[in-house]
Amino acid sequence: MVKEFTEEDEALLSELGVEVETKKQAARTPREERIIAGFEEIQRFVEEHGHPPSHGEDRDIFERLYAVRLDRIREQSECRELVEPLDHQGLLEGSYQPPTADDEELDDDAILAELGIEAETPPITELKHVRSSAEKKAAEEVANREKCEDFETFKPLFEQVQNELDSGLRETRPFEMKAEIQQGRFFIVGGQKAYVAEMGELTITEQGRTDARLRVIFDNGTESNMLMRSLQRALNKDEAGRRITEPTAGPLFSDQTIDGDEASGTIYVLRSKSDHPVVAENRDLVHKIGVTNMSVEKRIAGARLQPTFLMDDVEVVATYELYNINRTKLENLIHRIFEPARLEIEIMDRFGRPVVPREWFLVPLFVIDEAVEKIKDGTIADYRYDPQAAALSRRA
Repeated sequence: MVKEFTEEDEALLSELGVEVETKKQAARTPREERIIAGFEEIQRFVEEHGHPPSHGEDRDIFERLYAVRLDRIREQSECRELVEPLDHQGLLEGSYQPPTADDEELDDDAILAELGIEAETPPITELKHVRSSAEKKAAEEVANREKCEDFETFKPLFEQVQNELDSGLRETRPFEMKAEIQQGRFFIVGGQKAYVAEMGELTITEQGRTDARLRVIFDNGTESNMLMRSLQRALNKDEAGRRITEPTAGPLFSDQTIDGDEASGTIYVLRSKSDHPVVAENRDLVHKIGVTNMSVEKRIAGARLQPTFLMDDVEVVATYELYNINRTKLENLIHRIFEPARLEIEIMDRFGRPVVPREWFLVPLFVIDEAVEKIKDGTIADYRYDPQAAALSRRA
């Protein structure tokens, strides 16, 4: 009988100078590799757009493709088990619509056919400019503008909003929900500020969705009487589409929440347990700084399988809760502060491909904590990180 050694046994034998022959992990089948690669494409979509892919003819064709693919993975137990260790975004826990096809694996062409779209010879990742009739209608409504005869009434509002953006009283944030479209709100669509001056009575469409006629004023002196859903589609399709917050956006950090505060996520600081020489020699200085909208424990699950965590387990050394703030912008701000100390390290992923993680820094923990405090009190713009002194110093 061949004895199976535990990790503790192997560590002890290693200290005694005894080499342990380890079993090689069975190679994955081509189908398993395709499933993993497909799931990773869905994860990249979520990282880029901030939400799981959704169904609906008003959605981008690639989003609809990913939504159907995610349904398939959720439904089939063997697929779920295969990608579950990689699911740091909690995608497998979401609800899904029952598939309309058999349980056999569908390729991209079959999924497109299920969506009612004929794929030509180029692969799905090369399909471009595929728009549904609803998307075309939305684009036409946005483009169909008239001169705003009473623009002088609205011009001071746009000037005030720009001043408040410049001073930090307002911010631009990603557009997320149709409910954000209300009378008196400002947006950025097609590179122009848009003001919802009037909003008609809510109606129910044939599909059972709410809609309303809007009067939207643009900062170039034009206006459009578009439907609310048309503005929603335009904002979703525009990569630079944003909503402009109200003047009071709430606290950046808080130990106590105020009624109406919206939880935005958590800044986390991690220490790696990797035995990589650079990490091992600087264990107390090498930290990963990131921001997540889920629990930190869930975010780091399966760390040893992900190159962003250096393909090893990690230890949580600090967390800071966020309220009413754009997570991505804050994360970028923190990374810019510590850019001079970014760790240049190359890690091999599970397929043997080199990856350079970008969120690890050679920074003492107390300096990270000091930077967070200066972000809280609004003085961080006056400081920069000096890697030679390992401290924050005032800008000249």
